Amino acid sequence: MKRILNIGAICLTIAVAAVMGSCSDDFIEEKKNYSNVTSEIYNYYSGANGRLNECYRITLPNIQAGGAQIWQYNSLGMSDNHSQSTEEYRNFSSFVNPQVDMNTITGTSQAPGYFGSSWARIREINETIAGIAGGSLSEDEKNELLGQAYFLRAWCYYLLFRYYGSIPIVTEVQNPVPEAVTPRSSAKECYEFICSELDKSAEMLKKRTVVNSWSANDWGRVTTGTCLAFKHRVMVLWASPLFNRDNDQTRWTNAYNTIKAELPTINACGYGLANENNPGVNGSGWAKMFLDIVGNPEAVFVSCYNKYTPDLTPDYQRNNLWEQQIRPANTLGNNGKTPTDMIVDLFPMKDGKRPSSYDSYTKLEASSIAYDAEHPFMNRDPRFYRTFAFPGEYWRFNGDPNTSTSANPYTGNEYILWNYVWYNDAANFDNPMNSDHFGADNLLTSVHGMYIRKFSDDLDVNPTPNYNFNTAGKNVGFRECMTSTMEIRYAEVLLNLAEAACGAGQMNEAVEILKRIRVRAGYSSENNYGLPANLSGDQAACMAAILYERQIEFAYEGKRFEDMRRWLLFDGGTGLAATGGKALTGWGGNTCTYLGFKPFVGQRRDEFVFRLQNKYNYTDGTSGRTWPFTAGDNTEKKDATNPDPVLKASMGGLTRAERDAYAVDLSETIVKKPLEEQLENLKSFYDQFLVRKKIKGDAYDSNNTPLTMTWNARYYFWGYTQQEQINNPELPQTVGWEDYNKGGANGTYDPLAE
Repeated sequence: MKRILNIGAICLTIAVAAVMGSCSDDFIEEKKNYSNVTSEIYNYYSGANGRLNECYRITLPNIQAGGAQIWQYNSLGMSDNHSQSTEEYRNFSSFVNPQVDMNTITGTSQAPGYFGSSWARIREINETIAGIAGGSLSEDEKNELLGQAYFLRAWCYYLLFRYYGSIPIVTEVQNPVPEAVTPRSSAKECYEFICSELDKSAEMLKKRTVVNSWSANDWGRVTTGTCLAFKHRVMVLWASPLFNRDNDQTRWTNAYNTIKAELPTINACGYGLANENNPGVNGSGWAKMFLDIVGNPEAVFVSCYNKYTPDLTPDYQRNNLWEQQIRPANTLGNNGKTPTDMIVDLFPMKDGKRPSSYDSYTKLEASSIAYDAEHPFMNRDPRFYRTFAFPGEYWRFNGDPNTSTSANPYTGNEYILWNYVWYNDAANFDNPMNSDHFGADNLLTSVHGMYIRKFSDDLDVNPTPNYNFNTAGKNVGFRECMTSTMEIRYAEVLLNLAEAACGAGQMNEAVEILKRIRVRAGYSSENNYGLPANLSGDQAACMAAILYERQIEFAYEGKRFEDMRRWLLFDGGTGLAATGGKALTGWGGNTCTYLGFKPFVGQRRDEFVFRLQNKYNYTDGTSGRTWPFTAGDNTEKKDATNPDPVLKASMGGLTRAERDAYAVDLSETIVKKPLEEQLENLKSFYDQFLVRKKIKGDAYDSNNTPLTMTWNARYYFWGYTQQEQINNPELPQTVGWEDYNKGGANGTYDPLAE
């Protein structure tokens, strides 16, 4: 049998952070470092719990991570290498780059090296499990602590399993010697191991979290419900085409029966759809669930944050900077995050159906409401308005960003986003390669056509913000934020059940779950909750509807890349056989055709801005880029050499008050008109002043020809990098990837082989 050497040979030594805040301060003061401790620590609950807290700290997902750190922290919606492989963000990630094919030999196109970096965490958890199990705590205390530790170990293995399939399983602390070898277990063995870990965790935590519950100080720790919900995600992954190439129905049936039977236990832990029967005004109930923290029933597996400042409590600081990062530059934000044209255009219309112009999910009924790309905010799903922000929309917050460094024209919290642009050269009006524009309200060049608004701590949704507003210096507003992030929320619990039910042929039950999700979003039985009528009788359409719902409900939550991988949506799975691995025989041999989904390969993502109509732009090219600002002056006079044409009387413009009268108030408290009426009013502003202009998103080649995405089928399961192979010379390389130890020949190990 092939073997892998030296797994977990390196032990990280990291200062403790009190993630869950339940250790005594005295004990932390005495034991600042919970790595490299003696076994005596496990004879005391406070010591063992502190060691467990360290495992939480190095394991919990973190929205502030990403990019190079994504091996350690699951994607949570940042513009990372995973999200840039989906409809959500532009720029060719290494997975979809048409100009570079990743490989496992050292070079500029190195494949992700998630494997070797993960074992230090697993070793830390293994050491903690061994210490607690061998200590002298009571059985109840051990169960409480070990139940959490087993969950964290299962989470670490899942992160490897979903990318590599077959991996070694190490459950004991290994010494860093050549004799410490572990074979690569089959994917089935790995799947069964993860599920058994989670069953064990769930049972150990029953007395603590089903019969009783965590205190407010311990909120965020895993529960029996967390363990079961996570297991259900793993079971649906195992039944999905990535692992289940021949569509073995027993996998779907097992997942369906298990999830349905265990859902009451998850509910007994206090989980459920937050604001299920209270969608609020224009999706405010849906938006508020992201802002509630302790006791939030939606939060099944959650990462907690705090508002501690580094100057006071550096060891404990864990801030969530999302609010600062998504806010526009003229509000002391970090310039915001930009959605692609693709995701904006694919969101459902207000009748719940896909836009007729969107040429994917074609097995789903198209909306009878015409989609107008020039006014993409018209007649959309309620979640659209809480996911994106566009020119002419109130975006309130607690705090006044009107400082000399932010220079927007509003005081107090009544901020309105006006992010249209204009040019001083007619040659740039419709040139997608040129973004040399001027942005309204002193956004200048720091302007996006639309902004990502999801998770925003809007004042009209949450009157007591979770952030500390700070105007001490430029771009430090909203610096510390304690808003939690939900890796698993209850909507996923239900949608996992819906997917398993559909796969098992129980479409009626799947449809009923979709209805529950849509009630919370603001739909009603009046039009069948916006769902097509054929879902109960068409399994392919039903599955497509579930995946579409996941894409909308979980936009910018780091879920889309995994959904695309497990359903092979990049190419439908047609290229799998060429890698040397197991071919797709279920779903007609092509999941994209089966679902009516347009394969991702061959497409590209661009962005757009709303620019002023030609007659309102400067065309003499004389004003250049010099703007003589006067600190504290927030009138249009500030832009004396190139003022906003909308506010320039000589160009037929408006006063600020006249312009602001067009703005949309989602809470309806200022305008005091229904959203539909407000949107029609805003549309008239666009008709008078604005047009939509495409801006280059994904790359162009050297001839300025737009490039489209590609996908190598071997990316569905990853190979081990050159350094990982050097460290482990007997490591069997995955099929389709270069084997460094065999002169670069393709690997022969099928990660799905039994």
